[in-house]
Amino acid sequence: MSKGLITTLIIIGVIVVFVFGFISWGTGVYDNAVGLQEGVNAQWADVQATYQRRADLVPNLVATVKGAAENEKSILVQVTQARAGIVNAKTPEDLEIAGRQINTAINLAFEAYPQIRSTENFQDLQSQLEGTENRINVARQRYNESIQGYNTYVRGFFKKIALNWFGGGEDFSARQGFAASQGAENAPEVKF
Repeated sequence: MSKGLITTLIIIGVIVVFVFGFISWGTGVYDNAVGLQEGVNAQWADVQATYQRRADLVPNLVATVKGAAENEKSILVQVTQARAGIVNAKTPEDLEIAGRQINTAINLAFEAYPQIRSTENFQDLQSQLEGTENRINVARQRYNESIQGYNTYVRGFFKKIALNWFGGGEDFSARQGFAASQGAENAPEVKF
């Protein structure tokens, strides 16, 4: 073999190794970008799931608390009205009837509800609201972390070149993380 042929074969071999190495590296970059992009999508789905949890949970909790508070309100009204009957009693018979009404109202209330629970229900509602908002905050933070990792990867100089070379540059544009809506710095009011 002549020296020229050997040199040509070596140059062709180096070029082939370089091309296959570049293709292998480029497909690895592309595959990693796809994996990071899917991770971002999964984290956003988690944010959406926590929003749905809040949408499902809060109205039911508020309705439960309202129901318990209304029931206790009616019990207190009955006891108060019976007590007013004692004050307005003019005869011993009226006093006895009013006393029986108070006893009946109190007994019925404590038989049905041995422990008055509206305060406990309000505390549970407050705890559930706080827990739900914490879950949403954690999901948003994880989403923003995944965005940061994704954007850092796809915006890298050589990785951006590889993604453009392999036809996926426009598919892997940088994404925006979760940003609070205008006015979100103001705490919302919970009304009953």
